[in-house]
Amino acid sequence: MPPRRKSRPRSAQHAALGEAIRQLRKDAGLSQEQLAELVGTDLTQIGGLERGVRNPSYSTLLRLAAALQVPVSAIMTLAEQIQSHA
Repeated sequence: MPPRRKSRPRSAQHAALGEAIRQLRKDAGLSQEQLAELVGTDLTQIGGLERGVRNPSYSTLLRLAAALQVPVSAIMTLAEQIQSHA
């Protein structure tokens, strides 16, 4: 039996960051699988980030930004906007 997937975000900040990543990924027209390949990580890592259950390292944020063709600051700004509207 596969391990149980965490469904609750670590925090409101993690949830907002995950939603920002999801929105930017969809805006770029990428699937989770495509983004994972571009970032050089596993599909489960992308899913965990988008659900807010994983805490990305700075290097992961840099790779995500490069794959999404946005600056890291754009990811963080969108996450802050999402959190402030929640």
